Amino acid sequence: MKEILISKSKIVKDWLPRYTGAKLNEFGEYILLTNFYKYLEVFSKIYNSGIRGLDKPMPHTTANGITIINFNMGSPNAATIIDLLTAINPKACLFLGKCGGLKKKNKIGDFILPLAAIRGDGTSNDYLPKEVPALPAFKLQRAVSSTIRKHNRDYWTGTVYTTNRRVWEHDKDFKEYLKKIRVMAIDMETATLFIAGFANQISVGALLLVSDQPMIASGVKTQKIDEKVNKKYIEQHIQIGFESLMEIKNNGESIKHLKYSY
Repeated sequence: MKEILISKSKIVKDWLPRYTGAKLNEFGEYILLTNFYKYLEVFSKIYNSGIRGLDKPMPHTTANGITIINFNMGSPNAATIIDLLTAINPKACLFLGKCGGLKKKNKIGDFILPLAAIRGDGTSNDYLPKEVPALPAFKLQRAVSSTIRKHNRDYWTGTVYTTNRRVWEHDKDFKEYLKKIRVMAIDMETATLFIAGFANQISVGALLLVSDQPMIASGVKTQKIDEKVNKKYIEQHIQIGFESLMEIKNNGESIKHLKYSY
């Protein structure tokens, strides 16, 4: 019997609704990505939008043509949502993530606008060779930079290390490695999103919020610290992301600056 081959396009057009609970034509053309449900709650409150797909792996909500999706934690989930979004080919995706600040100058509540990410995740190796750098869409990052300044805030730029390893704060050798490679922050998604986005021809950017200081014992994230961060900082984090995408949307500017073929 001859095997019937199924295309990626057919898979993702079935799976995106299955994972989110939304029809393909119900998504906005511009996507905010988060890995925390609290972001959906706050977004819904700010923009008076109902949260959908609460019984699905990736709930979401939409306002003014911008959809925010909670894909949950980790690089495999980050890669999955980018693959699934090829079903609608969004014009831009901006990740609003939390990160650990690795420098003494990083304070909780600071923003980091990553210029690149180091691929310690492993997942991204399934998309492109490890030598390919993980880079954001420049025009998207530029729009975010402009919006941050409009909010009278400043930000750090630098490189983020993305890891698949969640519990490492006790590991002295790993901490020394992080110091040696001089990264600004650490997370579990950014490099994966950049590489999967590039491989799938989707423009991806990121704005990270420093939520902990894991290089010192007193700075390791706890439930109490996380609740404080949520209360004080994520509303503005969401507003900056939303307004950045609205600026691009209203200007009608293409942010694709990379050539995906050769």
